[in-house]
Amino acid sequence: MSKAKISIRFFDDREVRAVWDEENAKWWFSVLDIIAVLTDQNDYAKNRNYWKYLKAKLKKENSQVVSATTQLKFLAPDGKKRLADMLDYNGIIALGKEFPSKKANRFIEWFTYSDQSIDGKSKTKAYALFESSFINSIEIGTTKGLQQIHAYLFGGLYDFAGQIRQKNISKGGFQFAVSHFLGETLKQIEAMPETTFDEIVNKYIEMNIAHPFMEGNGRSTRIWLDLMLKKRLKKCIDWSKIGKRDYMNAMMQSSTNSSVLKKLLKNALTIKINDREIYMKGIDYSYYYEEND
Repeated sequence: MSKAKISIRFFDDREVRAVWDEENAKWWFSVLDIIAVLTDQNDYAKNRNYWKYLKAKLKKENSQVVSATTQLKFLAPDGKKRLADMLDYNGIIALGKEFPSKKANRFIEWFTYSDQSIDGKSKTKAYALFESSFINSIEIGTTKGLQQIHAYLFGGLYDFAGQIRQKNISKGGFQFAVSHFLGETLKQIEAMPETTFDEIVNKYIEMNIAHPFMEGNGRSTRIWLDLMLKKRLKKCIDWSKIGKRDYMNAMMQSSTNSSVLKKLLKNALTIKINDREIYMKGIDYSYYYEEND
């Protein structure tokens, strides 16, 4: 790594340094730089001590953040190159989630955003949906409504935006609804009741099993779920209260056991259905759930 490519990025005028790993074709980011950003602390020793404390805490919790940490030589404040803890892209996102604050959310948004990526452009559209008049014209709880959401999020990004898939798809060994019968399956889901919390979540689970689009199902369907909850129960999900691992595990179980997911979602319900920050954080988490998927 002696001739490694170094990158310096700036967040609120603070350096976030990275080293390019040629062998694994990815960037490694300085943990202490991220700690400095998230704690708004200039003192190197204090940041080092804070990371030492946080790392011990995360290690006790068997957090993957610690196991994902590697050490590379980096220039220290004394001018000498010393081994420093580094995390890759996913590790930094996970670390950021340990700092539940507006600044951390803004940092993660800055860190993950890319004008050139489909996710970056789609996420921008998802943010805009909150203040768009279009959101009031979306059909609630219908297949058409879900197609409207998907078309809005991915229009111009995927040529199949808003279109029901014609091919079979699977994920992690799980086969989603067979495309040949998808039309009939979606009609049955649409006809499901949505007057109670349990009924709404059951409908959401069935739509997830159907997975009507080639890509972008999760991001679209979570908005679809929230719109049903808002209209029927005057509530929505505060997604920032639901960790990625807990959510993904609950979703994997949901086809045979819905109780875990229902408990998870119920504990995150809020009456702040028109709160901009709740919505924006929800989009951040929704897109975070899909990373590397």
